[in-house]
Amino acid sequence: MNEKTSRPIGIFDSGIGGLTVAHAITKILPQENIIYFGDTAYLPYGDKSPEVIQQRALKIADFLAGKNCKLIVIACNSASAVAFDLLQKKYEGNIPIANVIDPVIDYVAAHCLNKTVGLIGTRCTVNSNVYANKLNKNVCVKSLATPLLVPMIEKNEQDQKIINQYLKDSALSEINSLILGCTHYPLIKETIENFYVGKVEVLDSPQIVACAIKEYLEKNNLFNLSQAKNQQFYVSDLNDRFALSAQQFFGTKILLQHCLL
Repeated sequence: MNEKTSRPIGIFDSGIGGLTVAHAITKILPQENIIYFGDTAYLPYGDKSPEVIQQRALKIADFLAGKNCKLIVIACNSASAVAFDLLQKKYEGNIPIANVIDPVIDYVAAHCLNKTVGLIGTRCTVNSNVYANKLNKNVCVKSLATPLLVPMIEKNEQDQKIINQYLKDSALSEINSLILGCTHYPLIKETIENFYVGKVEVLDSPQIVACAIKEYLEKNNLFNLSQAKNQQFYVSDLNDRFALSAQQFFGTKILLQHCLL
């Protein structure tokens, strides 16, 4: 075992949404140490300008790099869409950067050829056209910005009327599968699946991303072989909702550390 393998995986998002990715990673890679940063003082990212999101992503990535992370996961679609290339270039040859978009695109390209795929996400993600641009011409992507969902989820609410109004939009007509293009949205995945009553496959994005992370670590001999496991959680603004969500995800009391970057 070399020293690098026991280093933590850094994961960040604007709020609780990235916890869906962090939880999936710890389930499929239970031996890995993680450091999670929730940028709760600046959420949501989806309605911020690309420049602001990039600025926040750089500060958080620098923080995680300072924590000696062996891999940094951008657990946010908005930040993945506009800041991934920037972070990848900055840390090239030093720390690998992963995002939550490319693994889903690879899955869709492999499993949804000649089908119509829906995408719901923040304005930032949808306006970037990153999914449509990266998928080949054999996959038709129909996108819809759903900006009210993240604030709703952050408040631990599920307004059926809002969800249904989005899913009934003509922009999503006749789709075969649906990409939840925001890491918050898996928290209402069951409600979305109930709306479609089995007629549309709702893709499990966190699981897809976690499997891609496992594959990367295996390919690069970066599995943590130590028995010690450490999970650290940082937030830029302390709030009870985040603490409760983290505790529900991980099944144990979570000690949140405040760090305003």
